[in-house]
Amino acid sequence: MEIDTVRTVEVRRLGMISYAEGLEIQKGLVEQRKAGTIPDQLLLLEHPPVITLGVKSRNGRSHIIASPALLEAEGVEVFETGRGGDVTYHGPGQLVGYPIIDLKPDRCDVHQYVRDLEEVMIRMAASFGVRAGRIPGLTGAWVGDAKLAAIGVRIARWVTSHGFAFNVNTALSHFDLIVPCGINDKGVTSLNKLIGREIVMEEVESSAAESFKQVFL
Repeated sequence: MEIDTVRTVEVRRLGMISYAEGLEIQKGLVEQRKAGTIPDQLLLLEHPPVITLGVKSRNGRSHIIASPALLEAEGVEVFETGRGGDVTYHGPGQLVGYPIIDLKPDRCDVHQYVRDLEEVMIRMAASFGVRAGRIPGLTGAWVGDAKLAAIGVRIARWVTSHGFAFNVNTALSHFDLIVPCGINDKGVTSLNKLIGREIVMEEVESSAAESFKQVFL
C-alpha cells in the first residue's frame, strides 16, 4: 500500500502578540490539527520582551541572572512554558516561528525534526548572505560560537508546537539578563549585527516561509 505524503502548509503572519496569546493560539490549532480539520500551519510572529523557561529550567531559575527588580525595570516578563529546552529570551526584532504540523506518517523522529528546523534557519541565514551551521551536541543555528537562532519544541501525538526564534534586529543586550539556553561559554548574535544593517522583518518572514516549505514539503 502506498502512503500519500503530499503536504501543504498554511503560513500565518501574526505580527506582535503576547506570549500568552501565542500559547492560546497554538493550543487551539494543535487540537484542530490533531482532528485533521486544518492543514499544517506555520505561525510567524514577534513577542514583547519575555523570558521563557522550558522544561529543563522550570524547577529552578538559576539561569536568570537579572533580579526581579531589573526585569521589571526593563519591562521583561517571565513565563513558564511546556516546550523543551532551557531558558531563552523573546522580544521585538526577533522572528518567532511556531510550526503546528503533523509528523505522521513519515516524519515521526524527534531528533530529525529538530535537525530539519535547524536546516530551515540555516537556509534563512543563507538567503541574507550569512553562513550559519550547527555545533555538535547543541541545537540551533550558529555563526561561529554565537547563536543566531534557538529551538525549543513540544510534540504531542506527533503534532508539533513551539518552534524557533531567529534573531533579526533583536536587542542583544537583553540576553545578558539570562544564561541563554543554559550555555555559559557561547555568545548570541543577530542578522542585523552580522550584516551591518537593519532588516525588514517581512523579508525574513518570506525567507522563513520559503525555507520551511523547501525542507518540509
